[in-house]
Amino acid sequence: MQGRWTRTLTNRMRDGRSRLAALCLSVATAIGVVTAIGVADPAQAQGGVDPSGFVPVAIFGADDRVPVPQRYQRLQDSVGVLFNLRAKTVCTAFCVGDAVIATAGHCIYRPDGAAKDKSTPPRLADFWFARGYDATRDYARIAGYAGGAAAQNVLAGSQKLNLTPPIDATSDWALIRLARPVCTKHALTVEPLSTPEVQIRATEQKVFQIAYHRDYTQWRPAYSKPCEVKRSFNGADWSTISKDFSNSDQLLLHTCDTGGASSGSPLFVDTQTGPKVIGINVGTYVQSRVLTQNGQTIQRLKPETIANTGVAASAFADKLEAFKTATILTTTTQLRELQVRLLLRQLYTGPTDGTYGPALKTSIESFERQTKRPITGLATAELLRLLQDETSNIPSSTKGGVKVP
Repeated sequence: MQGRWTRTLTNRMRDGRSRLAALCLSVATAIGVVTAIGVADPAQAQGGVDPSGFVPVAIFGADDRVPVPQRYQRLQDSVGVLFNLRAKTVCTAFCVGDAVIATAGHCIYRPDGAAKDKSTPPRLADFWFARGYDATRDYARIAGYAGGAAAQNVLAGSQKLNLTPPIDATSDWALIRLARPVCTKHALTVEPLSTPEVQIRATEQKVFQIAYHRDYTQWRPAYSKPCEVKRSFNGADWSTISKDFSNSDQLLLHTCDTGGASSGSPLFVDTQTGPKVIGINVGTYVQSRVLTQNGQTIQRLKPETIANTGVAASAFADKLEAFKTATILTTTTQLRELQVRLLLRQLYTGPTDGTYGPALKTSIESFERQTKRPITGLATAELLRLLQDETSNIPSSTKGGVKVP
């Protein structure tokens, strides 16, 4: 899947549905600005998606996608597809550890408002990663899939992306721990360069992409030739674009050619020590004007694709190292105790049901923030031990009848 974002605009993540928020210039007939975001390919398979929101490819000029050059064959072995047969979704993902992959967050979590209906979101236990899908096909599922513990083995910038401004596109990343180490000897190096540094490398023709695409040669990975990374493009100035996104300093606007299923693909930079990952491709930024009259949309004008969007590696690089080494809690009993301990710290208000979800993740982040620890939101054994020590001396009269395991 490839996200589709529009501004003039319609911002959408090429795999779903748009919410429109038109700004009329007057009550008479006028050209208005639409700002929203949607997701097309996987969400469409889940139902309730406006087919007009799906754009199969985002090509800038001539289609520069070609087979992966021989000098990058090693990189090709580190990239694969992340798919869910039940939900009929597919994305690109890539190795960043022996048993850890990275992809776009919307590839596994449905963005807020991505579908009209209330259909069940994709189950994490149903996802598979196939490294080197065109040749090797080394398969693995998400760690904990068999015991209901897959959720805590996924670290994402957001589990529920915001589709309306300020759009949190730079939270559209996910790190996934696999049930088996299919990435041993294939982990890519992540280089958290600043956006200005990436732009400089792009002017030197050193930024490129490797991805799978629905429309490209029978699911073989494609290489997008060195592409631009800029702040402003024709018809879209950075002063306007930046207002649509939260944490826009970590947003990469690029012109690497993409197609459906390329969401989650790595953006590379060539260095003296070899190619390194400097971001994740997540979407497409589009300008689309609408004609309005008396506050009503009467005609949609042809949209113009401005650039593709990526999340800079600086958004997740520090969390990747913590994720690789963390001892993740796996049992319901452990997670329930973690919830209770956080409740005693007055940081958790959700159910003590032993499941890992947004409420528990948020409370863990609050604790990490209070104690000046790296913000990860991970449910780890180290965190539980720390909370056990901190809450063991709380008088029982103040525990509000909560039973501590």
